[in-house]
Amino acid sequence: MEIVDYLRVARRRLWVLVGVPVLATGAAAAIVLLAPQQFSGTAYVAAPALVGGTAGTQYTGTQAANQFVAAFGAAVTSPRVLADVGADTGVPPERLRDGLAISQVGASSQLEVTYTAGDRATVAPVLTATTTRALAFLFSSQVGIATGEVEAANADVTAATRAIGEWEKANKVSQPDRIYQATLGELTSLRQQQLSMQAVGNGRGVDAATTAITAAQKKLDELGPKLPDYQALLAQRDAATNALSQAREGLQAARAQAQAADPKQVTSIGEAHEVSRLAELVRTALPVGGAGLLLGVLLVGVLELLSRGRAATRPAAASTAAPALPAETVTAARP
Repeated sequence: MEIVDYLRVARRRLWVLVGVPVLATGAAAAIVLLAPQQFSGTAYVAAPALVGGTAGTQYTGTQAANQFVAAFGAAVTSPRVLADVGADTGVPPERLRDGLAISQVGASSQLEVTYTAGDRATVAPVLTATTTRALAFLFSSQVGIATGEVEAANADVTAATRAIGEWEKANKVSQPDRIYQATLGELTSLRQQQLSMQAVGNGRGVDAATTAITAAQKKLDELGPKLPDYQALLAQRDAATNALSQAREGLQAARAQAQAADPKQVTSIGEAHEVSRLAELVRTALPVGGAGLLLGVLLVGVLELLSRGRAATRPAAASTAAPALPAETVTAARP
């Protein structure tokens, strides 16, 4: 079929090509125009200190802005945040999920949170509660986690210190490592004194030094086997102390992030306004009209195929029917 044939078919069934899109567009326009008036508002979230700044240890690198946007969008639509916002505003979570939209401003870390609803009075409260709850979900929860890590590390330090005290009590010695080092230094000094007294012929001094050396060596022999266990306890306490120091640093960073994410400082709520019916009509009617036109083209094709099928069956039926003989021929053929 050539283009001329297509045009001929389209002209013959122009009522379908025009009627279907017009009906679809009219129905969409009626739905938009007869629907209740919608109201919309926007909250702006701008927290540059949370992304790549001194407090933004959670979001760093070249993709920090995108990561923050993705995390914030996931937090806004999370069941926990929706439930909290619903409890704060009285709006069902399902309605919140349908009315909320998150968009990134360019390639920056700034966000726009838009909420659309049929009740103007709920727009600003929902935006306020949503931004507050989402920021708390992302950053205040980190403070709780970091606080738990500090408490756990502090408990480890306490347990390690208690174990050292119990060991010293059981072995009746305090700080054996320091005693061992001091005794070892004393033994070295006594041996030097012994050699000096031997050189000057001071026998009494040599005997006194020898007695002291024997006592010091005995103390070293007693402490030596005990030191490995004690040093292992000291290593555990040192590791726990280092972990506590790191946990405190993490808690400090988490608190800094939470402070930088203060909703009063990083969010601003715009006024609610009526959603333009004209813009909504254009956004809805044009796609529906295009879909109606496509449907009309398909209907024209189907109708044309059916019409040609019926036309093709008529000559075939006529050619298969037997021709009737004239009455004169029948009479002449009788004996």
